[in-house]
Amino acid sequence: MKATWNGATLAESDDTVVVERNHYFPPDSIHRAYFSESDTHTTCPWKGEASYYNVTVNGTTNEDAAWYYPNPKEAAASIRDRVAFWKGVVVG
Repeated sequence: MKATWNGATLAESDDTVVVERNHYFPPDSIHRAYFSESDTHTTCPWKGEASYYNVTVNGTTNEDAAWYYPNPKEAAASIRDRVAFWKGVVVG
């Protein structure tokens, strides 16, 4: 699987975990140069609290385009620290 946005490959891995139709990439598969921490957090009743990354490519920032669960609830332990995408990021 590959995640791309604005002409750049953000992540690539054969080891994604699919939860609710989202591919969660291993943390070591993302190209960190494109990511910066966001102050955004959301809560899922069964996964726990999500943290977000802003993604910046070629001077354009896609705010909160990626998220991860640093301390998920037990039911979502398989996605701990894995990164998923939305907001126009193409995963396929």
